[in-house]
Amino acid sequence: MRAFRKFVWLALSATATTVVATPNVGAEPIESALARAYEENPQLNAQRASVRATDEYVPQALSGYRPKVGAIATVGEQRADLTDVTNTASGPVYSPLGTTATPYTYGVTVTQNVFNGFQTANRTRTAESQVMAAREGLRVLEQTILLNSATIYMDVLRDTAIEQIQQSNVATLRQVLEQTEKRFSVGDVTATDVSQAKAQLASAESTLLAVGATLTTSKANYRVIIGVEPQGLVAAAPVDRFSPPTLIGAFTLGDQDNPNITAGMYGVDVAYLQVKINEGALYPTMNVQAAFQQSYQPLPGEQSLFTAGVTGQLSIPLYQGGAEYALIRQSKESAAQQRLNLDLVRRQVRGSISQAWAQLNAAKGEVEKAKIAVSAAEATLNGMRKEARVGERTTFDVLNAQQVLVTARTSLVQAQHDRVVASYNLLAAVGRLSPKVLALPTAIYDPTVHYQQVRDAWSGLRTPSGK
Repeated sequence: MRAFRKFVWLALSATATTVVATPNVGAEPIESALARAYEENPQLNAQRASVRATDEYVPQALSGYRPKVGAIATVGEQRADLTDVTNTASGPVYSPLGTTATPYTYGVTVTQNVFNGFQTANRTRTAESQVMAAREGLRVLEQTILLNSATIYMDVLRDTAIEQIQQSNVATLRQVLEQTEKRFSVGDVTATDVSQAKAQLASAESTLLAVGATLTTSKANYRVIIGVEPQGLVAAAPVDRFSPPTLIGAFTLGDQDNPNITAGMYGVDVAYLQVKINEGALYPTMNVQAAFQQSYQPLPGEQSLFTAGVTGQLSIPLYQGGAEYALIRQSKESAAQQRLNLDLVRRQVRGSISQAWAQLNAAKGEVEKAKIAVSAAEATLNGMRKEARVGERTTFDVLNAQQVLVTARTSLVQAQHDRVVASYNLLAAVGRLSPKVLALPTAIYDPTVHYQQVRDAWSGLRTPSGK
């Protein structure tokens, strides 16, 4: 029995001192994974394309300031039949005469709006606010992708470490079971000892299967979000240094930088300007039109006719059925709704900040407590080994202490995972989770580049990318 206990002590000692490590060959730190997701995530790239499409609202609105030029051209064929009657002594003589003409006309008309109730100005301001709101929406998705990427990175690290802990535990328990069965065959232990060893091994193997399934799922999610197989992942540090040191500071920063709030503010601007646009329908409209037209052979015997002129047209709406008034009232209610939605978003952001702050503080405490638990479990296991060698503890007392240590180490891995993820959650809640703040090794997408390329474009079918 003493020899058996010594074997168990040696086996558990090897397991207890195993350190989960990730090879550095081909290592991909979390910053590299986040940069890859920022560059290649299809959902994020699709949102960037959506922002570029929104940019085109501004030149569409600005077109109201520009003239509209149109050209016309007509061509046809005319035939005129004339019968000439000549009176003679023998009676009238009829002489048919026929002429054929091919008249054609061309002309150009230029129309310039002078006043339309400030609708063009307000449409331009609306389009610019829509662009800004779209950019903030892009920031929201950027933060979501970066947060999801950091979370899944830590998920794979956690699940890999837990799987290695469980694999080591299963290997040890298998050795213990083999040795127990050998000792049982010679009568050193009872059948109860063998049954208990089998039960612990079966439980550990079941846990290992569940952990393996969880790791497979995490790896699949990693491929979806980041786009590659997870390889060479290394331990990641929290990003607390980028967050405010106090909860009040976090609230203040969130009110200023959270993209959900800023997007809502631009949404309020858009709704307010829509009221102004609809009110513009009650104002007079003034247009100036210049036109010239050249006609050839409009009538038989007349070769050409040239006309040119400039006219001004003033249109004053008096009553159009009342639809425009209903539209104004409707847009005012929509503006009020947007303001209320903004208030709701502010509350939700504050709630998210409070929750993230509490989770971060709790995670910090959990890491410290888990370290204490691991240290205590290691000390307990070492003590039981010594006591088992002198017969004061049974083999299965030592095995139970080993399971406590495995549980403590698993809890420490989970707490370290939660600590890092919580720091990214807080950074996203205050609106600072961005490649610039994190100093990611990637070029930062600048939506203003495309905007400046298309804002003042008067014509052209190709996009700045050449499509």
